[in-house]
Amino acid sequence: MKTILLLTISNIFMTFAWYWHLKDTQEKMWKIIFLSWGIAFFEYMFMIPANRIGYRTFTAFELKTIQEIISLSVFTIFAVWYLKEELKWNYIVGFVLLILAAFFIFKKW
Repeated sequence: MKTILLLTISNIFMTFAWYWHLKDTQEKMWKIIFLSWGIAFFEYMFMIPANRIGYRTFTAFELKTIQEIISLSVFTIFAVWYLKEELKWNYIVGFVLLILAAFFIFKKW
């Protein structure tokens, strides 16, 4: 559970670092890059411990799968709430297929 929490916090920072500037495209690119790097620093402060702790329980493939599902979940909330983008049916279908992929990755065959 600690891994999931740390990955979630990390992905919140990552999403802001990568996408917060899309609403205001007037700011100079160099400022956006430096601000995004500053935000990304906090992403790494949570991502590295999450992976170190998680690797005791999960394989690297499982950790990456968890991270991607969390990343898409956080991004979906961010895109709808902050960027005011519409959540379309085909996005939802795609996410469901990714969850199905996670089932196959975590299934012990």
